Amino acid sequence: MLQWDKDGVEDAGLVKIDLLGNRSLAVIRDALGAVAASGRPIDELRWHPEDDPATQAAIAEGRTMGCFYIESPAMRLLQQKAGRGDFEHLVLHSSIIRPAANDWIEEYLGRLHGKPWQPLDPTLKDVLSETYGIMVYQEDVSRAAVAMAGFSHEEADKLRKVLSKKDRALHLAQFRRRFVEGARRNGVSAEAIETAWNMMMSFDGYSFCKPHSASYARVSFQAAYLKTHFPAEFMAAVLRNRGGFYSTAAYVSEARRMGLVVLGPDVNESDTGWTGRDGVLRVGLDAVAALRESTLSAVSEARAKRPFDSPEDFFERIDLSDTEARHLIDCGAFDAIVHRENRAVLHWRWMRHRRRAASRGGNLRLFESQSEYGAAPPLPEGDEMDRLRREYRVLGFLCDRHPLSLFRDNPALRRTIRSDDLRLRIGKPAAVAAWPVCHKTVHARNGKRMGFFTFEDETGLIETVLFPDVYERCIHRLAANGPVILSGIPENQWGAVVLHVGEVKRIHG
Repeated sequence: MLQWDKDGVEDAGLVKIDLLGNRSLAVIRDALGAVAASGRPIDELRWHPEDDPATQAAIAEGRTMGCFYIESPAMRLLQQKAGRGDFEHLVLHSSIIRPAANDWIEEYLGRLHGKPWQPLDPTLKDVLSETYGIMVYQEDVSRAAVAMAGFSHEEADKLRKVLSKKDRALHLAQFRRRFVEGARRNGVSAEAIETAWNMMMSFDGYSFCKPHSASYARVSFQAAYLKTHFPAEFMAAVLRNRGGFYSTAAYVSEARRMGLVVLGPDVNESDTGWTGRDGVLRVGLDAVAALRESTLSAVSEARAKRPFDSPEDFFERIDLSDTEARHLIDCGAFDAIVHRENRAVLHWRWMRHRRRAASRGGNLRLFESQSEYGAAPPLPEGDEMDRLRREYRVLGFLCDRHPLSLFRDNPALRRTIRSDDLRLRIGKPAAVAAWPVCHKTVHARNGKRMGFFTFEDETGLIETVLFPDVYERCIHRLAANGPVILSGIPENQWGAVVLHVGEVKRIHG
């Protein structure tokens, strides 16, 4: 171990290796373990997900939510616009998705879909032949500098490195002068020199070398294969490892859209974490808000001896706080071990248990029979909406439905369409009821803020753009998590549908 920074290590001639923690490796590990436990083990030495047609189709269509590095809105849109699901193109996409490369992504898509193009300069014909004449990988910068401007390999590598440094402006002037002079000597036109330099500047911030991008694409393919062929096991592994780019609620919605059945927490059936098998997801007890680690461990240990046969049995054997007990009741974790009693009665039974425990000075013992508690009064549970609100408050999602479905009877939704029908309204006004998922705020060329928002409904994800005037006028209506009506014009962008939002209205339940 050395107390040097990475540059000092390299200057000393030592080899430096970045070891990256990656949650998706745990997702793949857990999914493979669940598949093996179900009697369908995958031999990883003979596993080639890159060659699987169904996986390639899923990647080409952007059906990759939950899959490492190819699940973000930007990456899913790029996959949909490109319409390519093979390994080679995914390697390219994993590197060109750089934030500063937006203009070149559009140029790449045009060339991919048949736009005529010529090499920027004859010196770059072979250098960029695999990437449609566009610099995509870090080494493309180095190779272009050598071929086009006569840089030595050492000089070219220094140029590549300085592009990602915070103080790069101090060094780039010298490199630019050297690049322009060398390219002129090689007979390169001034226009080609300027274009090549601008392309190099698109590597601002961070970028990948091709081996790095290929390794990410390999992991992405493994994840996409598991999602395609073992959806319950895969989505359970994603949720068990605390998700990825999106919230738990968004992954649960995706699971339902995939046709999976989502079963709620159960004190006898739920593991600590999420589990999945044969098209069924089971919520783990750790998804219940405010449950302590000690409580989760106690449940596992007690249940290993014998299942819980009643709520009182659970109350006696597990040292619960009042909040924990109420949350377990509200999310339905006791529903399977009660007999035709609603959750309001369960709250009553919990309060009676607390009083009896207090009267015994906290000396808890198992009751010989439930009859010692007496009969509960006929308490009404309340309406279904109240029950669902309590469940949502405890879990952060609803197991059997999308929360947007609770608003479908609202008169404001009568003229809205579902997200999967937006494709039928390209270029025409459309309104859709949606739930916000995530967003990214950027600055337009005029310096004003604009936003790229992802929404969802029961049928799919909705990618949107809020240009500066709309963003400024409507952003306050998106400040709180809840349903909205989006009005705008759907646009077909290379096969991907993006809604240009003109108005946002809150839906009040």
